[in-house]
Amino acid sequence: MTAQQLVSATSFEKLIWTWKGHKIQYTVQGTGRPLILIHGFGASIGHWRQNIPVLAAGGYRVFALDLLGFGASAKPALDYTLELWEELLTDFSADLVQEPAVFVGNSIGALLSLMVVANHPEISAGGVLINCAGGLNHRPDELNFPLRVVMGTFTKLVRSPLIGPFVFNNIRQKHRIRNTLRQVYRNPEAITDELVELLHAPSCEPGAQQVFASILTAPAGPQPSELLPKVDRPLLVLWGADDPWTPIAGSQIYQQLAANGKPVKFVSIPNTGHCPHDERPSEVNALILDWLLEVK
Repeated sequence: MTAQQLVSATSFEKLIWTWKGHKIQYTVQGTGRPLILIHGFGASIGHWRQNIPVLAAGGYRVFALDLLGFGASAKPALDYTLELWEELLTDFSADLVQEPAVFVGNSIGALLSLMVVANHPEISAGGVLINCAGGLNHRPDELNFPLRVVMGTFTKLVRSPLIGPFVFNNIRQKHRIRNTLRQVYRNPEAITDELVELLHAPSCEPGAQQVFASILTAPAGPQPSELLPKVDRPLLVLWGADDPWTPIAGSQIYQQLAANGKPVKFVSIPNTGHCPHDERPSEVNALILDWLLEVK
């Protein structure tokens, strides 16, 4: 596995790590105890643009990577699963970090962080879970019957070699991305042209449609309730209180652990949606830095 520098137009130094023959883009900034930042579905390193410099300035060595299939990383035709990315993260840690890190994730990135902390305590110093997903996608029993039919039909269309590219091309239009952000962000000032471009550009790369289709039909993966009993590292759980995608009702399991004296700190962030780190970066950065000092 190799690492080489890429020329970048952004403020981040973009590096390449080769994993199983696939290009993985990552960045690293700062010195000190390592943090590994893991984005959510459809996002990339750029979604952490308001967090990386502040966390690095706080005295940490901050890594962020584009998961295989997303951002500027390779988009091979594979069966994408949470377990595939879990293996990617453990190898990334072994190759490039080489000491226990705090895994920080949003949405499915938070679920991946929880998986690593639960299943690989030897590389984990703790986890920060931001609006943690309950699975890679909805389990059938989580959807009512009409919605199951709609999602089943939509999935078939996206996977179709004939219709799939047309459907995906419609989904990834910039105005549709902006409309989706208006649904899941509660802070309208955070919905910038830069954010829309961050989400749009990778969807134009070859292979993006196949990745999208693969993830839609992938297994949901482990539930947080299965993973939490195995966790013996401290957790900070942050939740945008007005998230329509992972509603705060799903945070009860973490709140109960905190109330029972487990090393879990839970903070609800009012008037905030699915991506608090991007919607309220100053607040989230402060919460993370304060917690890291507490668990030293």
